Amino acid sequence: FTIAYPTGEFGAMGLEGAVKLGFRKELESVKNPADKDALYEKLLHEAYQHGKAINVASVLEIDEVIDPIESRKWIMTVLDTYQRPTRKGRKRMIDTW
Repeated sequence: FTIAYPTGEFGAMGLEGAVKLGFRKELESVKNPADKDALYEKLLHEAYQHGKAINVASVLEIDEVIDPIESRKWIMTVLDTYQRPTRKGRKRMIDTW
């Protein structure tokens, strides 16, 4: 079960690093530092818009996107529904992982 926050970013790395790495050639081709900064900020803004959890959830296997205010309710619901396995006798559980 995967939960993501709607306003946060969701990805394998920070969006700043992803933009610098993914658009390295485009950023290096701009010689003027002010123009390079402007291009970087534009690309970063676009990445933030595409990287929002609500957008990512529409294409990836995200089960639910929740408002951060509801985090406590979701966590308590999961904890309340958890049932500890019962054992009879002195058996030991073997974890195959």
